Amino acid sequence: MTEPHPYISNSNPVLLKSMLREIGKASVDDLFSDIPKEILDKAQLNIPSHLSEASVKRKVETILASNLSTKELISFLGGGVWPHYVPAAVDAILSRGEFLTSYTPYQPEISQGMLQALFEFQSLVCELTDMEYANSSLYDWSTALGEAARMCSRVTGRPEFIVPHYSHLERTRTLTAFAESAGIRIVEAPQNEKTGALNLSELKTRISQQTAAVYLEYPSFLGFVEEEVEEIGRITHQAGSLLVVGVEPISLGILRPPGEFGADVVIGEGQPLGNHMNYGGPLLGIFACKGERLLRQMPGRIIGKTSTQDNNQDAYCMALQTREQHIRREKATSNICTNEALMAIAACVYLSILGPQGLTNLGTVISERTQYAQQELNGLPGVKAPYFDSFHFMEFGVNFDRSGKKVSDINDALLRAGIQGGLDLSRMLPDLGQTALYCFTEVHSHEDIDMLVDKLQQILRGH
Repeated sequence: MTEPHPYISNSNPVLLKSMLREIGKASVDDLFSDIPKEILDKAQLNIPSHLSEASVKRKVETILASNLSTKELISFLGGGVWPHYVPAAVDAILSRGEFLTSYTPYQPEISQGMLQALFEFQSLVCELTDMEYANSSLYDWSTALGEAARMCSRVTGRPEFIVPHYSHLERTRTLTAFAESAGIRIVEAPQNEKTGALNLSELKTRISQQTAAVYLEYPSFLGFVEEEVEEIGRITHQAGSLLVVGVEPISLGILRPPGEFGADVVIGEGQPLGNHMNYGGPLLGIFACKGERLLRQMPGRIIGKTSTQDNNQDAYCMALQTREQHIRREKATSNICTNEALMAIAACVYLSILGPQGLTNLGTVISERTQYAQQELNGLPGVKAPYFDSFHFMEFGVNFDRSGKKVSDINDALLRAGIQGGLDLSRMLPDLGQTALYCFTEVHSHEDIDMLVDKLQQILRGH
């Protein structure tokens, strides 16, 4: 007989019998009697007997040792999660128990520190994007896009949402999941095959009195920067539609903020702002708006600043809570049941450390690395870089069609050399051919880029 586990009550036969008697069941199997017998798996599970803590630790460490991180290999993979340097101060502040163990600040009287940090995050997002108010916060860029489509449809009473053709497949799939249940149709807008820019004449034919909003990425998923942003905003607003702009936030250190060219809603991914890649998550959804009519339709929640009654000191509270746990279900604007609060605080700390000039300096460095990589990669035989003839920030497509090589084979060869290559776009956007999306940030030196170019040259020559 196996010895009962000290922390698992039902491993003790006497206690198990007593528990079953209390709930009126003869056996544990009776608890699952509502499950059809034909779908129950009768096989014995291969679960080892309990081990000591030291043995479990050794076993887990052995398994983890097979993983490779960007400490062991250099990564040029972007496409939604990007390699950036996280200052030590960000992790030091985040590890404080006041932040690390906090959850939703339901009781403001004991959550002033958390509430103030989230209020500062909202303020920084507004300053960064030139918008009037921001929430705190959403899961990631993808869910922010889905929520934006639903909000715009509610506000305008219109059932269509226009998105660019060259969009992230996983992002648009999330959008579709959010939109279908709300009866929103996704309309695709063509883009120029040479520059990637939205085809404005085609946009005019697609936008109508049914269009709730036009979605623009800035920079785009493929890294190019749309130049006709003001004209896109004018076309959108003339039709009575809203302009939703998706941003990579560090780019706003050198690019015009969306609020300057007429954005009604700004969404984006906050991972670059002090959050580690961490196997692809958790991420941070940015959501900011302009205009009073959107305020009470915004998903999530807004932290507000007020003052105490006794001594007129600053005080913070959850001013707007639009999820179903706080108001009647049919009036809820979102089913977001939590938020990435710790990630939002990381972004707040990161932006506070850098400041406006630091963010500009960082954007300039990334832009320089991007241009250098384009120049060096475009010199390789059979390679076109960037794919589109536009200004790019941080990411760009590298096409290998003329080399006769597949991106998947190139990436396999790079990985064997300790390099993680670009995102294979052949399945996401097959019309781009054998193109990979490469990412270059402040963590990539000129020597790193030269190493990538040298290794690609060897691969393309068949060495």
